[in-house]
Amino acid sequence: MLTYKKNIRDSINGNLPITDLENEIMDYPQFQRLRRVKQLGFTSLIYPGANHTRFEHSIGTMHLAGKLAESLKLTDDEIQLVRIAAMLHDIGHGPFSHLSEYIIGEKHEKFTEFIIKNTAISTKLSENYNLDKICDIINGNSKLGPLISGELDVDRMDYLIRDSHYTGVSYGVIDVDRLIANLKLEKYLVLDIKGVQAAESMLLARYFMYPSVYQHHTARIIDAMFRHALDEMIAKEDLNARKLFFLDDYELITRCKNSTIEYTRNMIERIENRQLFKVIKTIGLNNFIKPNDVFKINIKDITKAEHEIAEDYNIDKNYVFISLPEYPKFDEMKTQIAIGDDLYNLNEVSSIVQALNKARFNYPDIALYASKEHADILKKVDISNYLELPEISEKTLNKTHFDQRDLFEYM
Repeated sequence: MLTYKKNIRDSINGNLPITDLENEIMDYPQFQRLRRVKQLGFTSLIYPGANHTRFEHSIGTMHLAGKLAESLKLTDDEIQLVRIAAMLHDIGHGPFSHLSEYIIGEKHEKFTEFIIKNTAISTKLSENYNLDKICDIINGNSKLGPLISGELDVDRMDYLIRDSHYTGVSYGVIDVDRLIANLKLEKYLVLDIKGVQAAESMLLARYFMYPSVYQHHTARIIDAMFRHALDEMIAKEDLNARKLFFLDDYELITRCKNSTIEYTRNMIERIENRQLFKVIKTIGLNNFIKPNDVFKINIKDITKAEHEIAEDYNIDKNYVFISLPEYPKFDEMKTQIAIGDDLYNLNEVSSIVQALNKARFNYPDIALYASKEHADILKKVDISNYLELPEISEKTLNKTHFDQRDLFEYM
């Protein structure tokens, strides 16, 4: 059995026991940087309590990974390996988390692997474990990978509970203990039929957290403003995109404030004083016959459309934004469910999940944003005149609540 030397007090899980190795790795500057990277970026401008960090989430994920590994009856060496991988799974996140990924065009997992293999932290890790094995688990590429990066992993479990707690949005409450107790590791990570209700609850939590938190309309506006500010800095060589992942939130904001580019400084001032852009027009994805096709629209077409709108309405092109939503991906639908000796996907055994598969396009929308002073001028804009959009359904009624009937029947 692993020997735990001390505890860290966590607001979600209470005392989290840690080993000597975990304690030593935690003190490296690469990991301490995560204290200065917010889990939800600018979401605290909407939910004032959402100031939790990647550091908290990482140690929370480590704790749940340990509980799951023990429940699966892994060896002490495997438990420690899984806990280390969970602890480090987000160490490559740049400032404001997923915003950095958008700017640089690379997933944070690539930088996580770089830090694990090429910084001072690698020396300590390699004394005990193979670095490739740690990276494989983080990327979901080994037998133990699904515990950290799979359809029903401890990463999702922690961030749903943690984000719900700090935002005050109650949708993220899930039965973690029941999920862990009913998971077993065979060729895949498999959930026993007794845990299906807990898995359904987790999917519903994510479904409701997207419009309420992760894709909140104000959060999307702030993200768009900040992205454009950074794009301008990078275009004018005031910021090296390749070095973005080594900064923290505070360092990046300071660089923006001290930028020689007036536009960037203006955007940061607007964000900090909550003088945000306004929603001018939206088109719900549930209006399209094939909503998936919206995500085939590329950034060049969006930029071209923004510039054409600005030109037609005599507005500075940097003050008109078109925003596509994040794809509403629910990988948990593929979770393997064990019924006797047979395996089924979760969406094959759950009517709720089948309804969710259809309902997930109800909330996302394509949106046009502009500064408050330009809002009235742009009210007549038809986004479809500037972007090639998928075919619109002939149904004129908003289908959101009609599609959700199936969900509410099971709640």
